[in-house]
Amino acid sequence: MRQSWWRIFLAAGLLLSSLARASADDGAIIDRWYSALLVADRTELSDLLADDVRMKLDDIGVVQSKEDFIASIDEWQGAVAGAAIRHRIEKSENGRTTVLACYDFPSNDTLMRETFTVAGGRIVASTQTAVAQDCSGY
Repeated sequence: MRQSWWRIFLAAGLLLSSLARASADDGAIIDRWYSALLVADRTELSDLLADDVRMKLDDIGVVQSKEDFIASIDEWQGAVAGAAIRHRIEKSENGRTTVLACYDFPSNDTLMRETFTVAGGRIVASTQTAVAQDCSGY
């Protein structure tokens, strides 16, 4: 009986360890995402997105494919010039990470809640929702 408890404990420990590693990997992907977004790095952003990604922009009712998103980078590059993006992970579990992000543009700032689903080292889904018209709540 004692031996079976030990096996269960060991299996649970290994599972928790692998989940912690996956969350850390997801956090690294999210960090790379915001770094690439800030400089409008098309190559890095494209590498981070799964081919069948769906990016939902709740506030404007738009769902973008990978191609749609990459095509919008020219416009984004102008908007992000001189900006800063601060982000912090609020929660990460089961491949789903929720982030609070402050987009600090030269003329205004906005606070967003963004949820990323990561699988196989790539973002497979993203949802973005405005929280506030300034970052005072960050």
